[in-house]
Amino acid sequence: MISTRRGQQWLPRLALFLVTSLLLMLAGPVARADEVRVISSGGFAAAYKALAPAFEKATGHTLVSGWGPSMGETKNAIPQRLARQEPIDVVIMVGSALDQLVARGQLDGATRTVLASSRIAMAVRKGAPQPAIATVEQLKDALLAAKSIAYSDSASGVYLSQVLFPRLGLTEALKGKARMIPAEPVGQVVARGEAELGFQQLSELQHVDGIDVVGLLPEAAQEVTLFSAAVVNGAAHARAGLALIRFLSSPDAAPVIEATGLTAARR
Repeated sequence: MISTRRGQQWLPRLALFLVTSLLLMLAGPVARADEVRVISSGGFAAAYKALAPAFEKATGHTLVSGWGPSMGETKNAIPQRLARQEPIDVVIMVGSALDQLVARGQLDGATRTVLASSRIAMAVRKGAPQPAIATVEQLKDALLAAKSIAYSDSASGVYLSQVLFPRLGLTEALKGKARMIPAEPVGQVVARGEAELGFQQLSELQHVDGIDVVGLLPEAAQEVTLFSAAVVNGAAHARAGLALIRFLSSPDAAPVIEATGLTAARR
């Protein structure tokens, strides 16, 4: 079982230790303090929340943060926010979805930066039996035996429903008991007992109360997702937004990112 509290207690303290290195990286005082509007998908949210105070303290900028999936039709989905022309300076989201927005001219491709990679994990309600999922066959057996299954409406859920389940020959068998969860962390659904098994990025499950993270999907069934950041074209505070991206992608930020269940991109 993967601990859902791994590294959480020391995250804020470690993040604040990064202030000095951030100041050196920025190479000089900030001319003015800006209010930088950031929208992040859930997979990078825990890392962002831990690192944001250090950036604000070092620069004087204020981060106004929001959350939403990288894809989909829900109101808070990042593509929908951009389509409504919300005042956003920086987005942090699944890399493949971000690339589509760059191609549409909504994001500045020159600022596109990979921050981390993520893997999908499975969770059960706290104290519930934990099925073995070390192999693809064990995972398949667990899916068939479960009475209810929940998965996200973003990258991991799209992969499960459109790629993995069909590959395993389970599309028909899972009809009626496997469902996509819109606009809510899957772990919360599992914690309430509304799904026996829940699948989402490890970084999104790891901090949820009331669940046990059983483990990562076996490598033969795994999907590695990249999380990237970019400045929105026409952003009011593009320079401050780019400074934030540089900080989040710096080697000093890597320990905080990895404590949240992600693998920091290597520079």
